[in-house]
Amino acid sequence: MSELQADVRDSHRGQRIVSAGLPLGEAKAVMILIHGRGASAESILQLARELDRPGFAFLAPQASGYTWYPYSFLAPIEQNEPFLNSALRLVGKAVSQALDAGVPSERIMLLGFSQGACLTLEFTARNPRRYGGVVGLTGGLIGPDETPRDYPGSLGGTPVFLGTSDPDPHVPVARVEETARVLERMGAQVTTRVYPGRGHTVNEDELEHVRLMMDQVSFAP
Repeated sequence: MSELQADVRDSHRGQRIVSAGLPLGEAKAVMILIHGRGASAESILQLARELDRPGFAFLAPQASGYTWYPYSFLAPIEQNEPFLNSALRLVGKAVSQALDAGVPSERIMLLGFSQGACLTLEFTARNPRRYGGVVGLTGGLIGPDETPRDYPGSLGGTPVFLGTSDPDPHVPVARVEETARVLERMGAQVTTRVYPGRGHTVNEDELEHVRLMMDQVSFAP
């Protein structure tokens, strides 16, 4: 295999993971933030200041070329490969960094916006365990409508928050609702909020819900 072929197969290999907040060794909890298409790790880390909760380290992987996969998240999964699997591996690397620092999965939260929300939710379904919380801000599980959703494993009561607009130019509400059903079947405790006419953005109500989730994680015994 040539070096170019290897780069295509694992396009996000070696991409940086930017950190903010407390150092991992001092943090009580970790939030992994996944940026959207065309954005950056630094831009999604601005949410750390908005959320403003103590005790957290924040990790934000950077997508190669500022996009996690080339086509819509509703396209056939094979069209977004091998970029999707490479992106999932990079998210897994960030989770492993937190675990290796001694932070249990029950104190690890994952949050993504838009394309990053889709990647976050797909990673969660493919890598189920009891997380501190999962937040999908305008996103859903990846693949066309007929995609099988028989993910093995359990989320063990993981709190999940899904927020979206209605309508949204990129994410159908029906996919968000399907995602909620799938994650509930996997044992998650899912809260879904749909905001009529909001646009493709994040609002204060969503941020406040995330703050409450963070408090539950950082103050848990």
